[in-house]
Amino acid sequence: MNFCPNCGKPLTKSIYGDRERILCADREGCGYVFWNNPTPVVAAIVEHEGKIVLARNAAWPPEWYALITGFLEAGETPEEGVLREMKEELNLDGEIVEFVGLFEFHRMNQLIIAYHVRAWGEISLSEELVDYKKQRPEEILPWPQGTGQAVREWQARRGIFNPTVELKRSADQ
Repeated sequence: MNFCPNCGKPLTKSIYGDRERILCADREGCGYVFWNNPTPVVAAIVEHEGKIVLARNAAWPPEWYALITGFLEAGETPEEGVLREMKEELNLDGEIVEFVGLFEFHRMNQLIIAYHVRAWGEISLSEELVDYKKQRPEEILPWPQGTGQAVREWQARRGIFNPTVELKRSADQ
């Protein structure tokens, strides 16, 4: 973004408040500030038939699997959003078991709102997903960023200890 979306004048980088921000060069007349706020993303730890569903996005390498996620839409609560995403991506109905937490994902400028969701029905993948696998909670090896933080928190609350997981956690820190 090189030009102000309000007045069309050039944008510049400058300190505004306590951070460097992108500002309209016409500070007096226009005053536009690009805040670059994080995007809210909902994530579901989907429990289906006693196991956790991890899915692979079509754009990911074959070894990458993660939680069901999606962008929160205007006018919906995070609870509605996480159930909608689960229905859209897996064609499952469900209920929220618990709120897991809020997790920053700086690399993607996202705020992840994670829930444990119990689901039922037959899995049918959306066009976004190419594969899924189901694992017992203690088999999941949390990844270091993004929704992996939610998995780690969820496992910790359940007292899940897997030596492989603990070794991986130590290496990530």
